[in-house]
Amino acid sequence: MKKAKRLELIPPYLFVKIEEKKEELIKKGVDVIDFGIGDPDLPTPPHISQKMRAVLDSKEAANYPTSRGELVFRRAVAQWYRQRFKVELNPQGEICCLIGSKEGLAHLPLCFIDPGDVALVPDPSYPVYKICTTLAGGEPYLLPLTAENNFLPELGKVPANILKRAKMLFINYPNNPTGAVCDKAFLEQAVAFAKKHDLLLVSDLAYSEMGYDGYRPMSVLEVPEAKAVSIEFHSLSKTYNMTGWRIGMAVGNSEAVGALATLKSNLDSGQFKAIQLAAIEALTGPQQCVEDNRQIFEERRNVLIDGLNSLGWKLPKPKATFYLWVPVPKGETSASFTEKLLDQCQIMAVPGNGYGPAGEGYVRMAITLPKERIAEAIGRLKKAKISFS
Repeated sequence: MKKAKRLELIPPYLFVKIEEKKEELIKKGVDVIDFGIGDPDLPTPPHISQKMRAVLDSKEAANYPTSRGELVFRRAVAQWYRQRFKVELNPQGEICCLIGSKEGLAHLPLCFIDPGDVALVPDPSYPVYKICTTLAGGEPYLLPLTAENNFLPELGKVPANILKRAKMLFINYPNNPTGAVCDKAFLEQAVAFAKKHDLLLVSDLAYSEMGYDGYRPMSVLEVPEAKAVSIEFHSLSKTYNMTGWRIGMAVGNSEAVGALATLKSNLDSGQFKAIQLAAIEALTGPQQCVEDNRQIFEERRNVLIDGLNSLGWKLPKPKATFYLWVPVPKGETSASFTEKLLDQCQIMAVPGNGYGPAGEGYVRMAITLPKERIAEAIGRLKKAKISFS
């Protein structure tokens, strides 16, 4: 059996290897404190689960869904965007239901990237952007995100010969893995840049409801005329603790959304209707659960930041996401420090270079575990005399 050559172009998915390592240790009886995958440990709010149970036995739920998503779901998305961002969306042509936002992000390059085309991809970033550009036959051009530039890409430094071949620009704020945020001025710059160079601006807004200390992230579609060049991906995963439900949406430019819907109509049969109906309850029902989540993760962020800073780090408190982007101590690499944490403290983090070359020198820690376990992790670091020096 000979596999397609395209598979040789992509590495094993980062988190598959991490999960395998974790399972090996657990089988040996090791108590691992896992700051690895960003999967909320909190339950899906009861009113959403109750809605799912209520519709499961209905005939409507059992039938094929539409590939673009049920109109009632798309209307709920439009209502949510109107209330949250004051953005108007046409449910008929500017919204597409996704089997999780990852699915949509992965398929989008197949709609717009031909062999030899370029996608401008932040570095470090969610691995899907780069991998799926490659699978589409395109070339990812990496835009380094550095602490000196507040982890924002320097769009003005993209070479002219690259821009001639570029078709797409990915942005992700609040950012995974760095936890960085952007202001309206950057979004305006990105929209203007996309217009000038005839690019599709792809905004991944999965963490918009995880802002702290009063910070409320923006949608790129709040920028005037952004819809002319932008498609935005969102998900219920982080907002409502629904990662395993696999439900999200692509919204914005009708041509881009339509192209994605056309592709999906040939690749899948849409998301299970019962999940869409439960998602409507999430989007239109009580929202106190979202605020409760924010408060829990903000408290966890504070425990981890304060603990690490007591060991010599000087980390600012990120304004959003449930990730900390932690520089490794002097003399360590991302890989060596990850191994040290695991071997000496039984703490699992993600090496920063797994998100791209510019991630070298960092590890990512996800605060998706109780504050008591976070405090225990700090205790293990102290006992092992691991500090930032």
